[in-house]
Formats: sequence, structure tokens, C-alpha cells
Amino acid sequence: MSLFRGFRAILYKEFLVLFRDRFTLFLMFFPPVLEMVAFGYALDTDVRRMRTALLDADRTVESRLIVDRLVNTDTFRVVETVAGEAELTAAVRQGRVYVGVEIPPGFARDLAAGRTAHVQVLVDGSNSSVASSALNTVVAVALRESMARLAEAAGVRELPFEVRPQMLFNPSMRSPNFFIPGVIGVVLQISTTFATAMSLVRERERGTLEQLFVSPLRRWGLLLGKLVPYYVVSSLMALALFTLMSGLFGVAIAGSLWALALATGLYLFALLALGLLLSTRAQTQMQALQFSMVFVMPSVFFSGFIFPRDTMPPVFRAIGACLPTTYFIELTRGIVLRGATLADFAPHLAVLAAMGAGLFLLCVLRFRLKVA
Repeated sequence: MSLFRGFRAILYKEFLVLFRDRFTLFLMFFPPVLEMVAFGYALDTDVRRMRTALLDADRTVESRLIVDRLVNTDTFRVVETVAGEAELTAAVRQGRVYVGVEIPPGFARDLAAGRTAHVQVLVDGSNSSVASSALNTVVAVALRESMARLAEAAGVRELPFEVRPQMLFNPSMRSPNFFIPGVIGVVLQISTTFATAMSLVRERERGTLEQLFVSPLRRWGLLLGKLVPYYVVSSLMALALFTLMSGLFGVAIAGSLWALALATGLYLFALLALGLLLSTRAQTQMQALQFSMVFVMPSVFFSGFIFPRDTMPPVFRAIGACLPTTYFIELTRGIVLRGATLADFAPHLAVLAAMGAGLFLLCVLRFRLKVA
């Protein structure tokens, strides 16, 4: 007796049901595209042109030069000029600006006399990423200006030490280049897991699942027949997302397209198998949706999508290691950005393949007592 008996019949039936169900197709295509566009534009850690208030009590050429140095970094943008310290503090406290710069009277006189000239910088620390960028830029400008003045005073034309960094793989340090491959992994998980989680539940709610139980089907053929149509549609959706990544966001694929296709194929199979496993547990479509959403938040926070996994406590790293999204994000970033080959990430591919096979096997075992 064939292990996959009934596969072609279920496959044909599921394709008909899927392509007639326009609402499901809409949910599988439109939300992922919308989420990718939204995340692609919203997730940008490049802090530029922060609103800045200025209190220049010195009003000299030297003080104006320092302000120009800060503005020319493209990190700061002076939007407000105030007359006193209280007004400067209020501008930061009220959220009108992120940064307040105060140049005290006597700034130019201290510079000319060789004394340390002070500049007060108030930074809104309620937003840590903005605060960190502002502090780093201010310190870098102050250090560079101090070194230039010391070198001029000492008659030194060249600095004794210089670092020449070379940025590999993402020289412009664009945030979309880093985030978009991860966004694709997250939105694929949401749509594919939900779609297959609903497949068996719909059969149960319509009363047709019992008919399948008494049909001459093998559980392998039944589950694989239900999975393949969604696999085909999900593959087309993944192709559309990668096309959108390159065309709309300008993120070029540096590595092999075959390597990316293999990684995506294994990832989709693991997600669809996970969805099927959830559908064997859920009794209603609402339960299937809730079970699917359980995996969304861990995949966002513990997969390395936003935060580096190396800085996480061991328990959260362990949770991330159990998620297919973790390996897919590392694979896509390696292939898309760094031009990695299959050999470079063979362990990740092996883990995805094992996850897919293991999850599908669990689906079959849960049907042991129901399907002959």
C-alpha cells in the first residue's frame, strides 16, 4: 500500500479550494507586501537631522564655526534659537527638540587664551538610539576640533596616528540593507503559518474532515497534499517580496540566487509544516489564529531580526535557536548582503531541513489514530 496514497486527489482538491478562496489568497499576498513596505520605510536606525535648539551667548565667529561643524555632520538641524538656559531646557523637556546646544559667553576668549572652552549639550535621553547618536557625534566633533587646534599650535602638519576603516558589504550603512531581509522572514512566517493552520480547521468546521477520515487515504498523502498548494503560493509570494526588496528598496542580492532559493524553500516548508501542526491542535479558526500569533513575537525579538542575539541572556538565545526564522534571517543576510555561499551556511540549511522534516513528522504522528 502506497505511503502517499490519496496525495494527488488531495492536491487537486486543495488547489481548487485555495484558488477559489479569494479571501485567503488576499491574506497571503496583500498583508505581507503592505507589512514589508511599512517595515522597510519605518525601520530606519540612521539618525539624521535631529531637531536642535541653539543658545549662542558668545555670538562670535568661533562659536558660529562650532555650530557649523555640528550641522555639517548631518546629524543636527537647528530649528530653534533661544535666549536663555531655562528656555533651552524647556525646549528639550517639551519634546520640541532632541538636542540643546549652549555656547557660553567668553567661548572665543577662552580659545584665544589657550584655556579650555566649554560647550554645553543637552540630549533627550528618553530615546536611547537618538541620544547615543547625538552623544557620539558631539564627542567626535569636539575631539576632531581639539586635535586640529593642538596640531596647529604645535606646528604639526600630520597627525601621528590615523585609523582607516573600511566598511564591507554595506559601505553606505543603509538600514534597509540590514532590515529588509529580516522583514521578509517575519512576514513570510505570519502569512504562511496562518494559512496552513487554517486549512484543517476549515475542514473540521465545515464537517468535511470526517469524510476524509473514512476515505482510503494515507496520512502522509493527506497532509502533503494539503501542504503543497500553499507551498507553491508561498513561493510565489517570496519571489514577489525579494523582487520588491531589489526594485523598491534597492537592496541588491550579492550572493547566489540558487542558494537564496534553497534557503527560502526549506524555510517555507518548515513554516507550513508548523502551521499544519498547529491546525491539528486547534478546534476553531480563532484558536488557529491565536496559536499562530504565539510564534510571531518571539520571532521578532529573539531571532536577531532587530536585536543582536549575542547580547541576549542564554534563555532567550535558546528560544531563538528553536525558531526557523532565526536561521532564515542569518541565511538571507549572509547571501543577500555578504555574498555567502551554501557551504558558508551549510549548518543553517541542515537545521532548517531538520526542522521541516521533524515538524511534518509530528503532524503525521498526530493523525495516527485518525487516518488509516
